[in-house]
This record gives sequence, structure tokens and C-alpha cells, in this order.
Amino acid sequence: MIGLIVVLGILGVVILWVIALFNGLVRLRNQVKNAWAQIDVQLKRRHDLIPNLLEAVKGYMGHERQTLENITKARNLAAQASGVANQAQAEANLNRALGQFFLVVENYPDLKANQNFLALQEELASTENKIGFARQFYNDQVMQFNNKIQMFPSNVVAGGFSFKEAEFFEVEEAAEREAPKVSFP
Repeated sequence: MIGLIVVLGILGVVILWVIALFNGLVRLRNQVKNAWAQIDVQLKRRHDLIPNLLEAVKGYMGHERQTLENITKARNLAAQASGVANQAQAEANLNRALGQFFLVVENYPDLKANQNFLALQEELASTENKIGFARQFYNDQVMQFNNKIQMFPSNVVAGGFSFKEAEFFEVEEAAEREAPKVSFP
């Protein structure tokens, strides 16, 4: 009888332990989803700002139609992207298009002095910073979640309940990893 009570006690502890590990994995998975949602919010904000920015410059940059069309196309593709890898690639393309745009803007001193354009540019820069922080937070959450899935003994529970590793939001192009080159005339 005492042996049965000991076995039942050990079984109860093991069940509680599995439940605790499972709940911890669920909590981490939800934190990853929340972190991704925060990136998504900032990307939507960025995507909403771009048409306003383009509208503000159309009068100044009439003959730069290709640059404006490239940004619009990249923005639309980024807004439609799904999944971490696809979103990262689409955002990289949008970053390139915006980079070209701001290079062209340098040729328009009147535009650079326009208060509406300056306000939109500042708002976009602020949003870019928020996106960077959201990506960093997301990757931190992914790392915690993936560590928990890969480490013993939680990997046993994770495998038993089909938890899958989350994807990092990574820069895939080497050019984006390089530090910008600054030179003064």
C-alpha cells in the first residue's frame, strides 16, 4: 500500500512537472507571437507613412517617376508579405527603394526645406527606430523560446507536444550588414 502511494506521489509530481514545462513553453510561444505582432504594428505604420511621403514629393520630383514607382511597388509587396523570412526579404527590398529615394531627394533643396516633407521624414525615421527595437525584442523572444525547446528536459515535453522552433528576423543581404560609409568633403 505504501509503495502504491509513493508511486502515485511520484507520478503526480511528474505530471505537475510536465504541466509546468508545457505552460512555460506556451507562455514563451505566445511571447514570440506578441513580439511579432509588435513588429507588424510598426511595419504597418511605416507602410502607412510611405504614401504620404510620396504624395508630399510628387510635385517636386515629377521626372523621378521610376523612383516613386519602385517605392510604391516595394511597399505593396512588403505589406502583402507573410511569414518571417518573406517579411524580412520584402522589408529589405523596401529599405533599398527608400534608400534610393532619399539619395534622389538630396538633389532637391526646396523639397528638403519643405516642412511637411521634413515632418514625414522625421516620422519615418522614428518608425524605423521602433522597427529596429521591435525586431531586436522579437529575436530575443525567439532565442528564449528556441533555447527552451532545445534544452533538456523541456525538449522532451516540446517534442511530445509538437512545439516547433521560431524563425529569427534576420538580415539576409551582406550589404545591409555593413556599416554606412561616411565621408566629408
